[in-house]
Amino acid sequence: MKKAKLTFVGGAGGPTGSNFLFETEDKKILIDCGMTQGGEGDEATNKEPFAYDPASIDTLFVTHAHLDHIGRIPFLVKSGFRGKIYSTPPTRDIVELTFSDALSIMDHEAQKKQTEPMYTPEDVRQTLTLWQTADYHEEIKVADDLTITLRDAGHVLGSAMIEVKYGSKKMLFTGDLGNSPSPLLKDTENVSGIDYLLMESVYGDREHEKMDERRNLLTDLIKKTIKEKGVLIVPIFSLERTQVLLYEINELVEKNEIDSIPVFLDSPLGIKITDVYERNRKYLNETAQSQFKHGDDIFKFPRLKFTTDVMDSKAIHGIPPPKIVIAGSGMSNGGRILHHEKDYLPNPNNTLLLIGYQAAGTPGRRIQDGEKKIKIYGEEVNVNAHIVVINGYSAHRDTNGLFDFVEGMKDDVQKVFVVMGEPKASLFLSQRIHDYLGLKSFVPKNGESVTLEF
Repeated sequence: MKKAKLTFVGGAGGPTGSNFLFETEDKKILIDCGMTQGGEGDEATNKEPFAYDPASIDTLFVTHAHLDHIGRIPFLVKSGFRGKIYSTPPTRDIVELTFSDALSIMDHEAQKKQTEPMYTPEDVRQTLTLWQTADYHEEIKVADDLTITLRDAGHVLGSAMIEVKYGSKKMLFTGDLGNSPSPLLKDTENVSGIDYLLMESVYGDREHEKMDERRNLLTDLIKKTIKEKGVLIVPIFSLERTQVLLYEINELVEKNEIDSIPVFLDSPLGIKITDVYERNRKYLNETAQSQFKHGDDIFKFPRLKFTTDVMDSKAIHGIPPPKIVIAGSGMSNGGRILHHEKDYLPNPNNTLLLIGYQAAGTPGRRIQDGEKKIKIYGEEVNVNAHIVVINGYSAHRDTNGLFDFVEGMKDDVQKVFVVMGEPKASLFLSQRIHDYLGLKSFVPKNGESVTLEF
């Protein structure tokens, strides 16, 4: 009987900072190395030394390209890591764009605060030289008795669950699980024969609207914006949410379900990632692939404008309403969305639409929770606009989807570790798994370790 040690370095006790260490007798592998996001002290936390020696890590496996899963990788390299890094090809493409964007933000913040950035362009360059790609179902042999396989998580383009086969047993690290069915991606893959499961719980205690319901809500909201000659502002995540929203609006326009109005995608990173989606069409579902084959550019429609230039971004304010402005960041804690919120939140004819997870402590979460004044660039801004939340556009499974995923493998699973969620969400899901499936389910804390038999 073999034994392995699993340490919950990050990603336990909160939804961000994914970082898990799996140690066998002679190998050390990491699953993700992400930033902690959402709290006031996160910048200092992310710059803290690692709880392990980065130089001792053999291989890093990356589930997907969100910063809370990849954001500290260049810092890991800066701190001595020289092993191999694996992800799917689309994740590798998006990672390069995301790191470039993160460098720009960190450099700006470092100059403003007169501090050192977490890592430099040279650290990112060296990181990318260590990066290798593997497709879904391709076996990666780390040692004679240790094999890794990537499974389709259906969360964002290229997202993967990490299946670890060691000795005679298997462990699955879910990363983030997709809100299947998706308009763009294939469904989350069914995985069997798993003995140990480490799973996310971002929406472990909440349900989403169904696809038809969320589409109807969006349609009604756009019609209301047109009728009231208002502005619909959407803080957006550049990866997946941007592409899904463009797809949905494209469908509404093509089917004449809404009148055509100016729509601005004011997110340079979102625009570049949309291009990655177009180049990696084989990872999309059959419907989306078929639409492309028949000549429909599913991300573009009349009166849509991509604004990469700062002057074009500023010019949006001069375009009379009704209009839709889609801009990053998704939690309103940076990016171009702040300028638009400053302009449009005070007007009760306007609407702020939240379609992504808002971490505790972020401006987006405070607005979602009903705060009527918010500080933007040091100025107090009145929140008079309508605030609408549509959780159905989340790229994460809701509590029922997460439960169903575990239920599908319950005959084999010995232990479940529920992570990557706010404490109440993780505890709710863990208890539900224990009570209704009879499985041993745990909510670990950061820094905790367990020994597993393989």
